[in-house]
Amino acid sequence: MNRGTFIRRHLLKLMAAAGTIGLPAVRPFAPRVSHARGAPAYNPAARFDLAVSEVEFRRNSAGRMLMARIYQPKGPGPFPTVLDLHGGAWNRKDRFAEEPMDRALAASGLLVVAVDLTLAPEAPYPACVQDANYAVRWLKVNAATWNGDTATIGIYGSSSGGHVAELIAMRPYDPRYNAIPLAAAPNVDATVAYAATRSPISNTFARYENAVRRGNESMIKHNKVFFNPWETIHEANPQEILEREEKATLVPFLIMQGALDDNVLPEVQEKFAKTYRAAGGECDYRLFENSVHEWVAEPGPQTDKAREVVKEFIARQLKT
Repeated sequence: MNRGTFIRRHLLKLMAAAGTIGLPAVRPFAPRVSHARGAPAYNPAARFDLAVSEVEFRRNSAGRMLMARIYQPKGPGPFPTVLDLHGGAWNRKDRFAEEPMDRALAASGLLVVAVDLTLAPEAPYPACVQDANYAVRWLKVNAATWNGDTATIGIYGSSSGGHVAELIAMRPYDPRYNAIPLAAAPNVDATVAYAATRSPISNTFARYENAVRRGNESMIKHNKVFFNPWETIHEANPQEILEREEKATLVPFLIMQGALDDNVLPEVQEKFAKTYRAAGGECDYRLFENSVHEWVAEPGPQTDKAREVVKEFIARQLKT
C-alpha cells in the first residue's frame, strides 16, 4: 500500500469514527435568500459614498486581536451584507488585502466587512475556518449596527480565503468549524446565501502537487504549516468533499479564474466547477483571459470586469 492510499484510508476511518460520535450531517440544500422588510432593492450600478471604520473582531489563540474593517454605504439601507475573507496562502496577509474590491462592492450599496484571519504559523487548520464561521454568526448579530441587512449574508473570498469560503459555505454546521462560541447568540448558525470567489483553492492537494512540480519551496512550506497533521489536506479539500459524496450545503458559487494562473490551475478549477454542478449546486465559472493569480491587485480592464461580475452575481442572488 502506497503512502497516498494509506493516508486516504486513515482519513476515511477518522471521518467514520467522527460520525459514530454524533457529528451532524451537513444539510444538502441551498438556503433561500431572505430580505429585511423595507430594504431597497440592490442595484449594482448604484453609487454611494462610504464610511470606513474598524472594530475589534476577536482575540485568537495566539493572543493577537483580529480586527474587522467596515465599509458602510452612506444611505438609508439596510444594505445586503458581504463578509470578505482574505488570501495569503493561509500564512500571511490581513483584512486590507482586498481593499480595492471591498470599496468597489460597498460603493454599489453593499455593507462589506473584511476580517483578519488566524494565520497558519499561529495555528493550523481549522483555526482560520473557525474564525470565518464565527464571523458569519457575528455578522448576523452585529451587521445592523452598520446598517447591514442581517438576513442576507454572503461571502467574498480570494485564493486561500476562497478555500475558506467554500468550506464554511459547504459545511456551515460542522462542529469543528462552529467551535468558537458566540455568547450573544448561541443558536445563530453559519449558513450563507452565496459565495463569490477569486482564484479559490478548490483542490488543495492538486495545488500542492503543482507547487512541487514548479519547485515552489515557499508554497510547499505554506501548505505543510497549514495542513498539520498532513492528512487534513484531503479532509479539507472541497474537490474531494464532493468526490467522497459527503452531504454538503450547496449555495450558489461564483468562481473567477485567471487563464494565466500558474498557482491555481484553470483546468483544476474547471473540474471543481463541473463536479459542483454535478452534485446539484449552481456554479458560475468565469475565465479571465491574460490574467494571473492576483490580477485584481492591479488596475485595468480585467480588474474592472471582475468587480462588475461580482456585483452582477450578487444582484442575481438577491433577486431569487
